[in-house]
Amino acid sequence: MTTQEQSPRLEKFEISQSEGDGLGSTWLFWKRRRNIVAIMAFFGFFGVYAMRVNLSVAIVAMTSEKNVTLRNGTIATYKEFDWSPTVHGLVLSSFFYGYIFTQIPGGWLGARFGGSIVYGVGVGVTALFTLLTPPLVWFGVDALIAVRVIEGLFEGMTYPCMHAVWGKWAPPLERSRLASFATSGSHVGTVISLPMSGLLANYFGWESIFYVFGAVVAIWLVLWLWIVKSRPEDDPKITPEELKYIENALGTVGNKHPWSKIMTSPAVWAIIVAHFSENWGFYTLLTQLPTFMKEVLGYEVQKGGLMSAIPYLLMAMVLMISGRVADWLIANRYLTTTKVRKLFTCGAFLAQTVFMLMAALTLTPFGSVAGLSVAVGLGGFALSGFFVNHLDLAPIHAPVLMGISNTVATLPGIISPLLTGYLVQDKTASEWQMVFYIASGIYLFGAIIYGIFASGELQSWAEETGLQEEGNNDVDKTAHCYTNKAMVDDAV
Repeated sequence: MTTQEQSPRLEKFEISQSEGDGLGSTWLFWKRRRNIVAIMAFFGFFGVYAMRVNLSVAIVAMTSEKNVTLRNGTIATYKEFDWSPTVHGLVLSSFFYGYIFTQIPGGWLGARFGGSIVYGVGVGVTALFTLLTPPLVWFGVDALIAVRVIEGLFEGMTYPCMHAVWGKWAPPLERSRLASFATSGSHVGTVISLPMSGLLANYFGWESIFYVFGAVVAIWLVLWLWIVKSRPEDDPKITPEELKYIENALGTVGNKHPWSKIMTSPAVWAIIVAHFSENWGFYTLLTQLPTFMKEVLGYEVQKGGLMSAIPYLLMAMVLMISGRVADWLIANRYLTTTKVRKLFTCGAFLAQTVFMLMAALTLTPFGSVAGLSVAVGLGGFALSGFFVNHLDLAPIHAPVLMGISNTVATLPGIISPLLTGYLVQDKTASEWQMVFYIASGIYLFGAIIYGIFASGELQSWAEETGLQEEGNNDVDKTAHCYTNKAMVDDAV
């Protein structure tokens, strides 16, 4: 089809987008059900990460020496759980042994049965086992590992099936904003969980960490299942104007996955490598930062939890802004989708490389906290790049694409704590430097691969699958192919 033949259809699609959803000013966010979905997803990811990272603080309290006064008046020290650094690393990585196996099934289940239902089940079961952690851990370290593996199995479904929700709810020009805002909940959850876990452990014992966060997420689950629907057409409170707007923006496509083309796509592998690279640094700090704060910087559990939260506070703030900036650049045709994804991802990775090296070379309280905070914080730009990129390449296949990339990106959660436990045997500063050097090198590798192979355009195999399945007409095809104004501009 020539450009001249495409232009009238593209113009019609642009007009339908510019008409908006008929709900008035954008600041009236509560009138738009897609915004309510994003807010509820924000608090869901908040709970997901609060339950995931609380063990990073709890395990420091569980394995720290404590003073006890004996009957004869002497003071003795003891540890409730006397685990070696190797066992310590195994416990922290055990979550990801389950997490890695449910990424692709989670995406498929979300597309098949509804993303909101699968998301709720994944978060809800994780909350249940979080509540069961304190009594079960006294059966031994094997019981704790089993609990964390089960939590990982169910939590592993959350990110892929949430992409199934966005595939139905997020108009193309709002993808970065909605997905980034929802994802920022995970980092806000980390910010709240780390210092609060330190306070809870200090005043009420480490068991309270699991009881408090498990109970809060259980309350969220009830609200989620009541409010959020997997598809806009299933929501009784959505307005006809918003429903029409979303349906026109997204079009209709089929749901068969062209596996061979997906797995041989350079653009897909660019996302996979970027996801792995970002998660290596992220998971390294997520699981090890409280321990590093205590062993190298001398912070105790309460203060260490507070200082460990600073990088994730910065990341949450960056993520909320970066999603809006990405959509603004695309919508106003300043940059194509491909350029925006590459700029945000590669720029973040290169900066993270520099600041992670700074943290490794200084190893002072100010230098390390500043370097790690900026390194983690800039990851917010990367998440508005590669993390949304699945929806650019193939909206209908996005849950499965997220499942694939997050499966590979889960490997750092398994490998990094074990590698850190192996490298940091004597708890010296030089041993921790090696941990940061490795993370810096992986960031740099991710920037190079993503910069060469990434794409923000709808892939031909995604377009062909939808058309063959549903027999869409040319206008539907055009609406699906040109999912943002930057791509329209390129075509015309």
